[in-house]
Amino acid sequence: MINIAIDGPAGAGKSTIAKEVSKRLGYIYVDTGAMYRSMALSCLRNEIDITDEEAVVNNCSNDEIKLEYKDGSQIILLNGEDVSSEIRKEEVGKATSKIAVYGKVREKLTLLQKEMAEVNNVVMDGRDIGTSVLPNANLKVFLTASVDTRAKRRYDELVSKGENPDIEVIKKDIEDRDYNDSHREISPLTQAEDAVLVDSSNMTIEEVVLTILDLLK
Repeated sequence: MINIAIDGPAGAGKSTIAKEVSKRLGYIYVDTGAMYRSMALSCLRNEIDITDEEAVVNNCSNDEIKLEYKDGSQIILLNGEDVSSEIRKEEVGKATSKIAVYGKVREKLTLLQKEMAEVNNVVMDGRDIGTSVLPNANLKVFLTASVDTRAKRRYDELVSKGENPDIEVIKKDIEDRDYNDSHREISPLTQAEDAVLVDSSNMTIEEVVLTILDLLK
């Protein structure tokens, strides 16, 4: 099986790139962030205190998370319900950063992710794919972009959805998430030694996709 790992900070465009690369190669795209977001959504819905690790782990232990394809797009199912759009809400993103530090939550999802990669050609994106989930991936990419670039992308995305965001708030949120992700004890965000650094700050989506396809060759 061919496994491609794409890691990087929040808002670097990992999922956009991973989706496109997987489409062109005919591989399965595994959105690990969506899996963590689903766990966070479950906690928010059940009014679990996300700073209480034991409560979060107990809540998540019963959740079933599945990735499926519907009309050519990937959807994520939380206990059989399609939550693909609900998990993209800002409050779910913030909660995700908090629960992703808990060992048992990571254990459960890492196991699921490894199982998918064993039986499929996959493109998987996240924070610790090359370092912890797929340490033997055929290609590892660390995709990044400047904080300003990432904030502007997120701002434009929210404006296009009819929202009225504050770019300074978005920037602060990204900086906080970068700090949390890279300073957590378990599987922190870090570039694998054998990963190729790709800075997309001044690149188009197409340029990044072609760069990754060339690296795979």
